[in-house]
Amino acid sequence: MSEEIDLNQCFKAYDVRGVVGRTINAEAVEAIGAAFVDVLDLSGTEVLVGGDMRPSSPEFCAAFARGATYRGADVRMLGQVSTDELYFASGKYRSAGVVFTASHNPAEYNGMKMSKAGAVPISSETGLFAIRDLAQQYLDEGLPVSGDTPQGSISDLDVLAQYAAYLRSLVDLSSIRPLKIVVDAGNGMAGLTTPAVLGDSVLAKLPLEIVELYFELDGTFPNHPANPLEPENLKDLQAAVLEHGADLGLAFDGDADRCFVIDELGQPLSPSAITALVAVREIARVRQAGETDPVIIHNLITSKAVPEFVTQAGGTPVMTRVGHSFIKAEMASQGAVFGGEHSAHYYFRDFYNADTGMLAAMHVLAALGTQPLPLSEFGEEYEPYTATGEINSEVQDKDAAIARVVAHFADQPVSVTELDGTTVSAQDGSWWFNLRPSNTEPFLRFNGEGRQATVIAPIRDTVLDLVRQNTHTK
Repeated sequence: MSEEIDLNQCFKAYDVRGVVGRTINAEAVEAIGAAFVDVLDLSGTEVLVGGDMRPSSPEFCAAFARGATYRGADVRMLGQVSTDELYFASGKYRSAGVVFTASHNPAEYNGMKMSKAGAVPISSETGLFAIRDLAQQYLDEGLPVSGDTPQGSISDLDVLAQYAAYLRSLVDLSSIRPLKIVVDAGNGMAGLTTPAVLGDSVLAKLPLEIVELYFELDGTFPNHPANPLEPENLKDLQAAVLEHGADLGLAFDGDADRCFVIDELGQPLSPSAITALVAVREIARVRQAGETDPVIIHNLITSKAVPEFVTQAGGTPVMTRVGHSFIKAEMASQGAVFGGEHSAHYYFRDFYNADTGMLAAMHVLAALGTQPLPLSEFGEEYEPYTATGEINSEVQDKDAAIARVVAHFADQPVSVTELDGTTVSAQDGSWWFNLRPSNTEPFLRFNGEGRQATVIAPIRDTVLDLVRQNTHTK
């Protein structure tokens, strides 16, 4: 069966993701576990292995552990964990690790997110493709089990209580005003982590009343896909917030590393607003501790309000390309205190530069709960601009489409930059948009923002018309 698996099909730039039984199976996972140890030189060290609630995750965790111990690693089995739990364990124990998850992908998928010791990410440029190539060799030629190689051990390690206690040590929610919150776990790992961190399943009760939606761990996703980025998947949460008169709603994706926030009126608070809110809190905290000129990372698709709030708060904003590897690299090199993306990934220096949706949610709860306004009014301050959201266009000749757009604006008072795709900005600051080609699909992704909807709407329509000349759209 091994000859049927081509690992090029499931290894992506930042993680592994494939269809179970078709592009990824237990035999392949065992080979990947062995290659993980060999490429990262982990023989004789501890490797952490955990998985989400997908039906194939237990089998894949066991297979990876077999491969890793064949090559001499001592495996600590974490059981069911969220992705940010794996990052926590990797940071706390200074051990390399892997979590089996396909994040928000449909039920037939599974995959892996890997990290080096200290929650340092592994990408195509830092060893992921080397692991792929060696694993493919092991699949094709057989796994080497040498008498000269010490066989590793397998033992269990439960980090949930430590993870919950650590997050609570970073944001104190014990003295906020009482809040009623609805949490949609989407049958994903937030069904395990929310009661531990925000509830009282392992720690003392907080002044929070939690209304639970879809907390049953079920990787077949019987209620809706665990992808809150799609508005359709927020409808149950929005309805529940209104029904229960809740102060806010939280929606997590399948592996619970991303969190989306809904106000008491059922309206989403944008990830850019969350980024600005958390950035202001983190800047104030570290400045009070004596740190000068704290750095905040944001990608170029976040609202221009983010760098404005950062500057006003006494921090330094640093813009990066889209993608967690770029954010985490900048976090490390700049010593940044916090970073945020438009996709609702939030990165914290105090969380080993890794992303955690739960910690971002706790910052929102703390900010809301220490003042009297409802979230709709309190959050409005952080959304002074109108964003279009991401709009995809199916385009075969992306370069030609971008050239048409740039030519159209050539005689207007704009600036054009090419950090990640092409960004066109009005010189008076009234609007901007970015066209970013997908690396894997024939899509151009449009994101734009203006001072008001009436400003950005005609710009959006003009750009999309130019992009979609003689093309199909999606």
